[in-house]
Amino acid sequence: MAHNSKIRKAIIPAAGLGTRFFPATKTVPKEMLPIVDRPAILYVIEEAVQAGVTDIVLIQGRGKTAIEDFFDVSYELEDKLIKDGKEDILKQIQFIRNSTNIISIRQKAALGLGHAVKCAESIIGDEAFAVLLGDEITISTDQKHNVTYNLIKNCEEKQNSGVWVLPVEPSETHKYGIVDLSSKHKDSSHKDLLSGLRVHGVVEKPKSDVAPSHWALPGRYVFQAEIMRYLNEIQPGYNGEWQLSDAMNLMAKKSDLMAYSLESRRFDTGDKLGFLQANIELALERPELRDGLLKFIKGKL
Repeated sequence: MAHNSKIRKAIIPAAGLGTRFFPATKTVPKEMLPIVDRPAILYVIEEAVQAGVTDIVLIQGRGKTAIEDFFDVSYELEDKLIKDGKEDILKQIQFIRNSTNIISIRQKAALGLGHAVKCAESIIGDEAFAVLLGDEITISTDQKHNVTYNLIKNCEEKQNSGVWVLPVEPSETHKYGIVDLSSKHKDSSHKDLLSGLRVHGVVEKPKSDVAPSHWALPGRYVFQAEIMRYLNEIQPGYNGEWQLSDAMNLMAKKSDLMAYSLESRRFDTGDKLGFLQANIELALERPELRDGLLKFIKGKL
């Protein structure tokens, strides 16, 4: 990668079957489930656009064309929104449509996150790129300097790969990939990780007694192009899936893979509780909904 070249591509894996939300996801992709009145994936794509990404590669499975359609032109609907005085909603979609090139790739079978990333190899070429999970939402105080923006900035400056990490309780480690920061930094603080710490490895969903740290991977990555080489070297593991963490382990041994703790709220909308929390918290920030929702919640306590 040429020095100081800008990172302009992002992969958004959105091919999962959404079994945790079945039967709602039988015909609607989980990434299109609404957070108040906006599909979850819209938050993710906006984060990428605000971070300066111009090419977004959607990795989609069978029956996921609703995501593609959402960002396509719909003359009748758009005309009605204008006539109903709802231009604000329309402007959000138009802004994304005009700011980015959205490319859709079909992942023929859900074979893991590593396989999903590998599906975009021909589009990524020899460029560095970001990976944003389609059901993970981040809300930063300054959205122009969001998690993806900060990861990209660090990786552009240092010419390395970087991942966002969040501290989790020991009882939660089995839900995430957990980074190994070496014994010296096993219990590192948020302050330690602001400027980045070297990742020595990733353990996929460990129980608390064998977790190498309390720092989890919540779905924001920036990789140098060499990750594709490592994805081609690994073998499918559990359930026949290609694990991104296996390729990250190869990368961690041979080059700089850094972990950063960045300030942001985060919602896992692929989880039922996380989905409900996102809806409630973001609805409470809407002036037209706040009072009525608070009154309803207080009445249930």
